[in-house]
Amino acid sequence: MRRVGVVGHPVAHSRSPQIFGHWFDRYGIVARYDIIPVPPEEADAFFADLPADLAGVNVTVPHKETAARHVATEGAGARLGVVNTLWRDGAIVRGTSSDGTGFLASLDAGAPQWRDGTGPALIVGAGGAAIAVADALVAAGREVVLANRTFARAAEVAAKVGARAVPMADIAAALAEASLLVNTTSLGMVGSPPLALDLAPLPSAAVVTDIVYNPLQTPLLAVAAAKGHATVDGLGMLLHQATVGFEKWFGLLPEVDAALRAKVAATL
Repeated sequence: MRRVGVVGHPVAHSRSPQIFGHWFDRYGIVARYDIIPVPPEEADAFFADLPADLAGVNVTVPHKETAARHVATEGAGARLGVVNTLWRDGAIVRGTSSDGTGFLASLDAGAPQWRDGTGPALIVGAGGAAIAVADALVAAGREVVLANRTFARAAEVAAKVGARAVPMADIAAALAEASLLVNTTSLGMVGSPPLALDLAPLPSAAVVTDIVYNPLQTPLLAVAAAKGHATVDGLGMLLHQATVGFEKWFGLLPEVDAALRAKVAATL
């Protein structure tokens, strides 16, 4: 039986066991997907010598940077210095970040017209998720603008990924040019206040997406849908980013279908 899992701290809330369990059943794969809590003070040792019985792992907060220091990074993992997916290649443990590719795949599935937009993608937030999303959009050839409560942080992230930063005071002008709006903050999540953003300047053809998936329809998405915008919730990103690890571990690219969405949505 091949053993894989998710490493983080805390990590008990992870939906990954439901995702991978669905695919194990669908494709007849005999494997275990474990939740593996690793305290921060033990993370360097864990990733420096990944337990031999693990074929690979997903990595979540706060260990993405720590893991990257101990593996051979590829793709976005090498560009950003963070990884969320590890796999074995002979004696070498390799790693990459699939958050950005998962985000693009979710957009392609939920609102493929986003690729027809000619205006910039406007990202609100400048945390780890914003970096991954911005990197993927830039790699896809889209101009990216970042707005964050702290302008210096937005400028730092923008410089790292080849984007442009604007102060929150100028966000109305940035909205007026945007063809894609992305919320990468936790605002709108259950237990958090909504993202206070006036969408009036946003062109009607712009797509609005939120990486928050609990609730599936955040206040931002509800307002955008009421104004006629195409919207994409955050669950797709969670599901599609997981396909990378599955393919690396089992040699099969799994399908993100309605049954999987319903199974994970039922846990929210």
